[in-house]
Amino acid sequence: MNDLLPGEIEIWQHVEGTARELFGRFGYGEIRTPMVEDTALFVRSVGEETDIVGKEMYTFLDKGERSLSLRPEGTAPAARAYIEHAISNQEPVTRWFYMGPMFRYERMKTGRYRQFYQIGAEAYGAKEAAQDAEMMDMVVQFLNALDLKDVSLNLNSLGDEACRPAYHSKLVEYLKAHREELCGDCQRRMETNPLRVLDCKNEKCQAVAAAGPNVLEFLCEPCRAHFDDLQRKLTALGIKYVVNPRMVRGLDYYTRTVFEFIASHPALGTASTVGGGGRYDKMMKGLGGPDVPAVGFAMGLDRLVLLLKESGRKYTAAPDLFVAVADEGSQDVAFTLASRLRREGLRVDFDTRGGSLKSQMKRADKSGARFTLVLGEAERTSGQAKLKPMAGGDAIPVSLDSVAETIRRARQDAQPAGSA
Repeated sequence: MNDLLPGEIEIWQHVEGTARELFGRFGYGEIRTPMVEDTALFVRSVGEETDIVGKEMYTFLDKGERSLSLRPEGTAPAARAYIEHAISNQEPVTRWFYMGPMFRYERMKTGRYRQFYQIGAEAYGAKEAAQDAEMMDMVVQFLNALDLKDVSLNLNSLGDEACRPAYHSKLVEYLKAHREELCGDCQRRMETNPLRVLDCKNEKCQAVAAAGPNVLEFLCEPCRAHFDDLQRKLTALGIKYVVNPRMVRGLDYYTRTVFEFIASHPALGTASTVGGGGRYDKMMKGLGGPDVPAVGFAMGLDRLVLLLKESGRKYTAAPDLFVAVADEGSQDVAFTLASRLRREGLRVDFDTRGGSLKSQMKRADKSGARFTLVLGEAERTSGQAKLKPMAGGDAIPVSLDSVAETIRRARQDAQPAGSA
C-alpha cells in the first residue's frame, strides 16, 4: 500500500478530473459506495471459484460476528446500491461511474498494489450492443484525453446461458484430455469453473488454452448477432479492435461481451492490461434484484498514473506569485497581501518563517513561481512594487492594488493564439 504525496498526487487529480469531465459528457453520474460490504455480495456476484474470492479478499468478522470484506472491485457494490435504492423504478436507463480504492491480497505486480485504485462505470437497462460500443467509445476518448498512446482494444463474446453450456462441455472434454499439462490450480478449476483455465497466467496452461475450442464457434444466433452488431458500431466510430477468442476476464458474472484495453509500454512489463469489462445481464437478478441488463468496465488508476509519469509531462500547478519580504517591518503587510491575492484567485506562495531575502528568493526559484514581488519599506510607503518574471525579462511596475489584475493580463497575453 502506498502513500500519495504532493508532486505525484497532481497526476492522480488530473486523471480523476479528466474522467469526471469526460464521463459527464456521456451522461454518467458519480456514485460512492462503502469500502466494506457483506462478504456474501462478492461470493454471489464475482464467483466463489474465482481467485478474487478464493484467495485475495480481505475478509473479517465484525463485533456482531458478521462476515465483511473490503471491496475487491466496484461492480458488485454498484449493483447492490442499484438494487437497494430501487433505481430501476425511477428511470429506464441508468449510467454511473465511480473512482476509489479497492483491496486485494495478491502477488505484487507493476502498477498494482494491495490497496489499488480504480475508475469504473456501469450502465443499467440497455441490452443493445450500442450500449457496449458507447462505453468503449467513452474509454477510448478518456485515453485520448490523457494523451495515452499505444493502447489496443481486445474484444470477445462469451455467449449466454443458451449457448455457453455446449462450449463448456466441449472445453471440459478438451481440458481433461490435457489434464497432466495443466498446473494444479487449473486442474481444480477444470472441475469447478473451466473458463478460469483460459485466464491462467501459467505458460503451459496458456499453450493448452490456445489450442482449445473457440468460444466464438459456439455462439447462438442472438449472441452472434449482438457481437456482429457491436463490431459494426465500433467500426462506424472509427475504433480499432482485435477479436481475441481466448479472453475471458477474471470474474464469473460476464455474459456476451468482454473487452480489455492493453497498453504496449515497457513501464508495465508483462502486466499490460490497464482496464477492461463486459456485459453482465444476469447479475442483478442473481443478487435478488430486477432482471435488468448491464455492462461495465474498470481501469487501474495506478497503472494510468504510471504511464503518465513515464511521459515526463508536468501536472503540478506552479504558483502565480511568490511574495518575498525585504525587512521585518514588512512581514505583516506581505502576509495580508498574500491572503488578499489568494481571495482574488491567484496561487500565491509566501514563507511564513520570514528569513533572509536571499533564502526567500531561493524558495521562490524552487517553487517555480511565475513572478516574484519583493515587499520592503519603499513598497509599503509608495504602494508601488515590481513583478519580477522568474523566467527572465524586464520587471513590470505595478501598484499593490492591481497585482492580481496585472498577473492575469500577463497570463492571458502569454497564451498561444486561439487557445481558451
